[in-house]
Amino acid sequence: MTVLIIGSGAREHTISCAYEKSPQVGKIIVAPGNDFIKYHRQKEVLTDNRCGLKDPESILDIARKYKPDIVDVAQDDALALGTVDLLTENGFRVFGATRKASRIEWDKRWSREFMRKYDIPAPGFRYFDSEKGAEEYAESLYDNEPGKLVFVKASGLCAGKGALKATNVVEAIEKIKQMKKFGEAGRVFLIEDGLRGEEFSVYAISDGNAYYIFKSAQDNKTVSNFDEGAQTGGMGAISPAIVTRNIATEVEDRLISKAIEGMDKEGAPYSGILYLGGVVVDGRPMNIEYNARWGDPECQVVLPGVETDYVDIVTAVIENRLGEVDIREDDKARVCVVGASRGYPGDYSDVKGKRIFGLEEAMNMEGVTIYGAGVAVDGTNFYANGGRLFSVVAEGADILEAKRKAYCAIAHVNIEGNNLHYRTDIGWRDVERYLKSVS
Repeated sequence: MTVLIIGSGAREHTISCAYEKSPQVGKIIVAPGNDFIKYHRQKEVLTDNRCGLKDPESILDIARKYKPDIVDVAQDDALALGTVDLLTENGFRVFGATRKASRIEWDKRWSREFMRKYDIPAPGFRYFDSEKGAEEYAESLYDNEPGKLVFVKASGLCAGKGALKATNVVEAIEKIKQMKKFGEAGRVFLIEDGLRGEEFSVYAISDGNAYYIFKSAQDNKTVSNFDEGAQTGGMGAISPAIVTRNIATEVEDRLISKAIEGMDKEGAPYSGILYLGGVVVDGRPMNIEYNARWGDPECQVVLPGVETDYVDIVTAVIENRLGEVDIREDDKARVCVVGASRGYPGDYSDVKGKRIFGLEEAMNMEGVTIYGAGVAVDGTNFYANGGRLFSVVAEGADILEAKRKAYCAIAHVNIEGNNLHYRTDIGWRDVERYLKSVS
């Protein structure tokens, strides 16, 4: 089989490796992809950058060129603009949510109203399309409750950076004004009650009727240790997340099952990957957001643990028979540490083009895999070519072993001029839990 994957980052690299493991697959194309995706592969892996993720017609041209047996649309902009619909209309077998179904991600206002309608636990919110009304609302909130935690969120897609935290009225008004920088995505924005608790990620795969929930994960979204600093696309992740152990049934019943049933009632049967970003508040799970695809970097720690042939799973979704497939996962723990250019998510332009050293050494370590995002390849040399550059993923029998391997691996890597940034605390909560449990 030939598989075409739509996307460009470490997530798509991870997905390509899942397909590569299948004996049914002979060729993989990732569009637009990145240089590192095709580096040192066991099967034929190509990238083709003659398409835009916000241009479904250009993606259709790529599909017509390669005539793939499966197209996996993995990226949020491509989903939001109806790429799945367009490809399906043109006779391709496509895995991913339709434009109508992916609205659960690309329209945050609609998504919150959907949760309210179907009694899915979520924070209180108001939406606005003007600064003046939002600022007046924020002032009234903080008059009544100084120090209140709120999030100002763009309603559209912002590459994971559209949720801004505030804990006082000055911060809130500043974050409201920042919505302009997101352009059309921030034209309508929400002010939500902040939920204080520990976050987690859960991924379900669905054919619109049957679904399967994969092992949980925990993302680290901010740039600095202990969840401080600016919001990023994600600086690391672990799986499984121990915080979900005692609430797994409630997560399924109240946050996954209700969403899939609700989408069917809305006339948008959900087929593809459904992401739940959740938070545990006073022992109960609540929704932060839904996304319509694998997350990055959580995909890097969840998908490699799937032992069932991924082609069989995806094909069953496309053919509406997921319930017939026995999906198996291993029992390993995984830790992902994201290597980024110094300055990310702000200005990192000075780092572009600088040489990355040590990736080969890290790749050759047992139980370690490197997934590329912003790495340019010239022969056997690697160069920084983005904000988030690569994901170091290590597996182990437990969180301690996986974390040790991940940090031993990234310790081999540096960027000339000391321009590599990464968090040193990924998995710290579960390390503490694990140590308490074994003591």
